[in-house]
Amino acid sequence: MSPVAYISGRYTDYNLSKQAKPVLARPKQQIPLEMRRKRPLIPAGRTKEQMLREAVCSDAPEQALRYKGFQVIAGVDEVGRGALFGPVVAGAVILPQRTARLQRLGLRDSKQLSREEREKLDREIRKIAVACAVAEVDAAGIDTVNIYQASRLAMRLAVEGLGTQPDHLLIDALRIDHTCAQTKLIYGDSLSVSIAAASVVAKVYRDGMMRDLDRVHPQYGLASHKGYATPEHRAALQKHGPCALHRRSFAPVAKFYGAAALASALAAEHQQELDEEAMLEDEAIKEFDVCLED
Repeated sequence: MSPVAYISGRYTDYNLSKQAKPVLARPKQQIPLEMRRKRPLIPAGRTKEQMLREAVCSDAPEQALRYKGFQVIAGVDEVGRGALFGPVVAGAVILPQRTARLQRLGLRDSKQLSREEREKLDREIRKIAVACAVAEVDAAGIDTVNIYQASRLAMRLAVEGLGTQPDHLLIDALRIDHTCAQTKLIYGDSLSVSIAAASVVAKVYRDGMMRDLDRVHPQYGLASHKGYATPEHRAALQKHGPCALHRRSFAPVAKFYGAAALASALAAEHQQELDEEAMLEDEAIKEFDVCLED
């Protein structure tokens, strides 16, 4: 039986054979160092958190795409990628061209907002959005395809759950298996209103789910840490052991299933890092090829 994904109010089975296409090896090319850097450099003496708090979240990325002729732009983001418990959740949002009210309300990366701010923005986003969808891939699906591929799958399912077909996707730091034109924007949830909106609706949805599951599994304290690997959560795991909704492919959970399970989880994490690096290298080669053609 295939794992289950949840898309905008309905459950759906997904076929894992469609996912996680292997990254094919290709001849190495000499790529300039600046094209290998996939994340902006953080200025000396500053932290990533400080830099992101000062970032201006606006509709500039959307306006740049409209200048190129795209009109129906969907922002896409995921939450819960680093958690030990529960699903990874993705949101996809198509906003109208005028987003000044959302910007006045302080729309930005959901992690930079309080619960009250997120929930207020979630209501406003859902009220004005042209289309909005949320999708999830559960712990079993994550353990099957790894968290990187599960995040990409959840994003794709969220896009497919939109009632309106976008002509361009703005995605936070990833590309997905979708025929629609797409732009990967590093730190996109701090720079693009569409991606920030997707981040907010996904986080409000997932946080609400964790509070509901806290009543089912009160021993873990899910309402406070939302399934992430906090000291409180690790201590609860040590005392009570994991449940069926924990991610067995994550090392802090896998160790409870024996040395072989832990070794497998560590090997899977290493392979996932290699896959991500290979994908980034492949993108860099494509960008370099374009530069050479120009």
